[in-house]
Amino acid sequence: MADLTSNFLGIRSPNPFWLASAPPTDKAYNVYRAFEAGWGGVVWKTLGEDPVPVNVCSRYSCHKNTRGDVIGINNIELITDRPLQVNLDEIRQTKKDWPDRALFVSLMVPCEEESWKTIVQQVEDTGCDGVELNFGCPHGMSERGMGSAVGQVPEYIEMVTRWCKQHCHLPVVVKLTPNITNIVVAAEAAQIGGADAISLINTINSITGIDLDQMTGYPTVNDKFTSGGYCGEAVKPIALSMVGQIARSPDTAELPISAIGGISCWRDAAEFIALGAGTVQVCTAAMLNGFKIVQDMIDGLSRWMDSKDYQSLDSFRGAAIPNLTDWKYLDLNYKTIASIDQNSCIQCGRCYAACEDTAHQAIAMTPSQNATERRFDVINEACVGCNLCQITCPVENCISMVRQQTGKPYLNWTQHPNNPMREN
Repeated sequence: MADLTSNFLGIRSPNPFWLASAPPTDKAYNVYRAFEAGWGGVVWKTLGEDPVPVNVCSRYSCHKNTRGDVIGINNIELITDRPLQVNLDEIRQTKKDWPDRALFVSLMVPCEEESWKTIVQQVEDTGCDGVELNFGCPHGMSERGMGSAVGQVPEYIEMVTRWCKQHCHLPVVVKLTPNITNIVVAAEAAQIGGADAISLINTINSITGIDLDQMTGYPTVNDKFTSGGYCGEAVKPIALSMVGQIARSPDTAELPISAIGGISCWRDAAEFIALGAGTVQVCTAAMLNGFKIVQDMIDGLSRWMDSKDYQSLDSFRGAAIPNLTDWKYLDLNYKTIASIDQNSCIQCGRCYAACEDTAHQAIAMTPSQNATERRFDVINEACVGCNLCQITCPVENCISMVRQQTGKPYLNWTQHPNNPMREN
């Protein structure tokens, strides 16, 4: 069996599946249940200074796909509303009771050195494994000069990270906000400040919907609404992109990453690890399905690694990074066209409608003698290999993209004669 043991910043855990700082890690009761279910680590929900903040009701809303499945959750919940000392006592006892699990603690206090010095030293005294600086929360706390208000200013990221490294001996992970133009700049600032690692992404500014009868949004607080933090399955592509940007940048390539964002199954986790992540943090999937979802994640990742003969996580960590490039370096002479497996085709016509109405009119529809049947064929000379038909097809592997031998050499945009800035 593949070894799923994670060694992140020298902190070992039985697997790379951690719970992110969020409601599921708000108290010892939840964390114990998580560890009993098999999670390899947790990041305790964000601690702050007393007095604790006051939350509103309600706090969550969701975005569903056309089938009614929840693909994203918006929340306007703040950091922990439990007294600091209660949390510190529970963290200390949890680490004693579960010494083989990773236990990091998320922190957010005002942007003042004394505040950060005090809380990192209090947390270090609990015996936890490390701290995560929450520079990502986009609502409520940012209005108080914390959370993403820090994460959107590289100078603040560097400054606060340096304070924490000066005043404690624990590994310091900086949690980045996606609500920024260039995530690499934020990662560089954390690295300059001395961060041992980064975690990303935090939640994305969002409004999940409008009640057209009451003319208010979700979640509703006494007929009013506000932007919240969006997370869940729908944000995974954004998270993958940002993790990839940092992992491939020469300036941040060596910075360890704990990946967050839409991780719902073992495959999601494997994709982030292939982009260099050392651990993966999960929140929404656990909130929607309960803690035992980790058992399927562990089993699935282990079986897949066995099928690929990967002995450990390091066997494929970062394997996808060398293939991640800029658009300008993609091969302009690479060619594919669609191919429809007629034995699998159910004649639904979705590929035809999509291509005929919105793409390149590269699929022909031939009526059959039987009025209830028809046939769809790719017009090879019209197909540009855009993949739209494959995406719309409801039958797995019915439509494939087949590479064509053009006989032309590799040519990218920097070399193209139409590019006035082409490289010689």
